[in-house]
Amino acid sequence: MPAISYQPHLLDPHSTEPQPVNPANGRSFQLSELRQLLDCQRVDVVRLTDELILIIDDEGKFRSPCYLNLLATYLWYQHQPQARGLDSIVGRAILCHDQQFK
Repeated sequence: MPAISYQPHLLDPHSTEPQPVNPANGRSFQLSELRQLLDCQRVDVVRLTDELILIIDDEGKFRSPCYLNLLATYLWYQHQPQARGLDSIVGRAILCHDQQFK
């Protein structure tokens, strides 16, 4: 399988700029490092395209306070317009190629 050259980014609701992040092994994120990067226990995957995904905190809406992730929500709405007005993404998210999470 060829190496994926997509640069993953951490989308933090407290930052105006996406931050580049890389899997520890250089290929794909492991669940333990995702939990640390997202500061969570459970992750979920939101598909944007055939290749791009957002990895999010599955329990982010139960936090108090929870912070709307405007950039992640915008990307989701742009790629999946049927989600507009129905839901939003809160907390940190990682934007990456789907082969970077196994």
